[in-house]
Amino acid sequence: MPHPEPTNSHTDPADAATAPDATPVAAEPGLLRAVGLSYFPIAFLARMPYAMVVVGVLTLVVAGRDSLSLGGLNSAMVGLGTAIFGSFIGAAADRWGQRPVLLVVGAINSAALLFLAWVVFSPLPDVVVLLASFLIGASAPQVSPMSRSRLVDVILSVLPGTRQSKVLNGTMAYESAADEVVFVFGPFIVGLLATWFSPVAPILGAVAMTLIFVTAFALHRSGRIATSGGAATVVKGPVRDLFTGRIFVVVLGVFGIGLVFGSTLTALTSLMNDLGHPEQAGLVYGVLGIGSAILAISVALFSPRFALWARLLCFAPLLLAGTIVLATASAMPGVVIGLLLMGTAIGPSLVTLFSLAAERSPRGRSATVMSMAGSAIIVGQSVASALVGILAEVAGTSTAIAVPIGAAVVVVLAALLNVLVRFRQRKRDVVHTEIP
Repeated sequence: MPHPEPTNSHTDPADAATAPDATPVAAEPGLLRAVGLSYFPIAFLARMPYAMVVVGVLTLVVAGRDSLSLGGLNSAMVGLGTAIFGSFIGAAADRWGQRPVLLVVGAINSAALLFLAWVVFSPLPDVVVLLASFLIGASAPQVSPMSRSRLVDVILSVLPGTRQSKVLNGTMAYESAADEVVFVFGPFIVGLLATWFSPVAPILGAVAMTLIFVTAFALHRSGRIATSGGAATVVKGPVRDLFTGRIFVVVLGVFGIGLVFGSTLTALTSLMNDLGHPEQAGLVYGVLGIGSAILAISVALFSPRFALWARLLCFAPLLLAGTIVLATASAMPGVVIGLLLMGTAIGPSLVTLFSLAAERSPRGRSATVMSMAGSAIIVGQSVASALVGILAEVAGTSTAIAVPIGAAVVVVLAALLNVLVRFRQRKRDVVHTEIP
């Protein structure tokens, strides 16, 4: 018997908003009973290596090869690998199931990380280091999009139709907040490990977390529930639905936030390198996560009148303002203020974009769309890291630290385009309603 369709899957997503009374997923006994208490900590920790990898590669290569530009290029290679293969990994999970796909890519990714940790300090040429970084990105486990897809399948399989809409909204709020936390604090953890131990420590930590938590996520019983509950019976939407303006603006917005992440972190790395402590860039960068994490988690409390399109249109300019403060700061206190302001905008923006991605996913292709969005962050991080790394060496830190302004402009552009997409969608809906 096919799933009941979620109530928000074909409504105007631009007007959809997270329900104000949506509680964290952990408060929903039906979902907890289905997936078990262990699911959420495992899924949270399993996505941490993905958030650490770009920064970890940058920190390791800068320390091992003494070149910020080469470190940026390696981060770009991670992004290139993710851009090419990330969506295919999501599509493979939609086709063959998450368990075998995650086990295979998790093993490959761990081996690639270990190889990079060795080759950076070896006499082998830089091209081998670049190839290792590409393989790391190509094999990155897509835990975050697969967690969303898995939970959606479980909700539609187990919960009664009257509860599905509320639990789906709460789930998306929680998942987006979890993504925000790991993508902000992943670099902070890299900074801690690199400072307390050595630049190779974050890579080894990512390997350990991948082997333990990604494997645990792959083998978790929730994957069997999602598969047996009817996910295989869902009629998938056409592939062409993945390449629409509705999806494009979401991916563009997430890509822009990735650009903000990468450009900001690399500029701070250049700043701390000037001060003689490049490994501490992640610590300074962690300031950005204070307001970001708080605002991301509190998004579920926003009024339903504060629609998704309006949220993005509100917080994107605030992000731009924060980058301007950062670029014009003349001392470390100004840098901190800029990072705090950016954090208050990034959290709600990222939650909103992932909520739009969830609601706009064609039926049966949620893992693919979520992988597209998740990959866009890594691609943005990597591209910005490479460009800003080269710019920092050529033009200096003062120029590099202004690049996040351009990255924030991309997010603002996505917010404006999303309003246009919403207007056109509403116009088409009105025309279809008037046609007898």
